[in-house]
Amino acid sequence: MATHTYTGSCHCGIVRYECDLDLTAGTRRCNCRFCLKTRMWKVFALGEGSFRLLQGAAALSDYQAHDSSWPDGHVHHYFCRHCGVRGFSKGYLDMTPFDGWFHAVNVATLDGLDDARLAAIPVQYEDGRHDDWDHPPVNPGYL
Repeated sequence: MATHTYTGSCHCGIVRYECDLDLTAGTRRCNCRFCLKTRMWKVFALGEGSFRLLQGAAALSDYQAHDSSWPDGHVHHYFCRHCGVRGFSKGYLDMTPFDGWFHAVNVATLDGLDDARLAAIPVQYEDGRHDDWDHPPVNPGYL
C-alpha cells in the first residue's frame, strides 16, 4: 500500500482539502445516473481521519440523492456553491473495504498531478446503472 497525502481544491480555490490516498490501489468510474452526469472519477479515503477539510466549509453545498439505492442520509455530495465543482462526497458503508465512514474524492480535483501521472492511475469501471458495482458496463469507453 502506497498511501500519500494529497491536497485538492475546487476551481475557484475557496474549498481546499487534504487526504491520505493510495492512487496505485485504483480509482473508479461509474455509470450510475449521478456519477455519469457529474463525470465523477473517484478514489476512496477510508476512515474518519483520512480526509481533512482545510478551508471553505461555509462555501460547501450538500446534495443528497433521495432516489438512490443508498439509505437516506448516508451519502452527502459536496460542491462549491461559488464555482460548482464537486470535490468529494462523504458516506457510510458497513462493508469491506469501507467499514464505516469514507470520502469519495474526485481525482480531477487533486492538485499537482500532471497528465502522465493521471494517465498512470488504474481505473476500475462500475456498472452502477444496473447495481453491479463489481463489474464494468458492457461499453465502458464513454466513462
